[in-house]
Amino acid sequence: MSAQPFGGRHELGQNFLADPAVIAAVCTAAARTNGPLVELAAGDGALTVPLSRTGRPLTAVELDPRRARRLALRTGENVEVVHGDLLRHRLPEVPHTVVGNLPFHLTTATLRRLFRQRHWELAVLLVQWEVARRRAGIGGASQMTAAWWPWFEFAVPARVPAHAFRPRPAVDGGILVITRRPRPLVAEQADYQEFVREVFTGRGRGLGGILPRTGRLSVRAARTWLARQRLSPQALPRDLTAEQWASLWHLAQ
Repeated sequence: MSAQPFGGRHELGQNFLADPAVIAAVCTAAARTNGPLVELAAGDGALTVPLSRTGRPLTAVELDPRRARRLALRTGENVEVVHGDLLRHRLPEVPHTVVGNLPFHLTTATLRRLFRQRHWELAVLLVQWEVARRRAGIGGASQMTAAWWPWFEFAVPARVPAHAFRPRPAVDGGILVITRRPRPLVAEQADYQEFVREVFTGRGRGLGGILPRTGRLSVRAARTWLARQRLSPQALPRDLTAEQWASLWHLAQ
């Protein structure tokens, strides 16, 4: 299958950026830091080339060997193009920023891997619009977001229309910006994340019923906490903020 300048290989799930304004917005978001950059799913270099102009050390990871070879010929000495799998590429053990126009079907797997990596400070990712919203807690947070909120902040500065990609996907994208918190809201990661799982999967019509069933809070303690937070007993786990999750965890210990 021959490669096309602005088309992604469907078996790789690629939808390449073709909108200069979106490219500029991603580069601007990445400029919040000044260390090395790692770009995942570099493709034809729509982000690689403008990012390389900053002079920052840049590692561009691309699964398609033909695209990787072509991209290496178009970039300068500060860029290392790596033919590799974004889910297996070893990230630097120094502070760095991750950038990527992710294949939509690999977004969750990529995020799960990133959250467990220790050294990156900022991630600027193009993902499916609904995924971006859920990760940022817009309209209700997902279990994954709640599980990692004490360590990361999530923001969605822009929606990216489907026509900004080639080939055009069936859905819009969104710029998801993830920032590592300098001071986590919670210290006990494994125990906290198990608590989040218990709450999200617990039985009950609302937190007023779910929380006591975890065995960690009494009915009275749960309802007192909800009242202090100005939350209804019928509020759901997805309605809580990062700070409320941290407060609830400290109460439940």
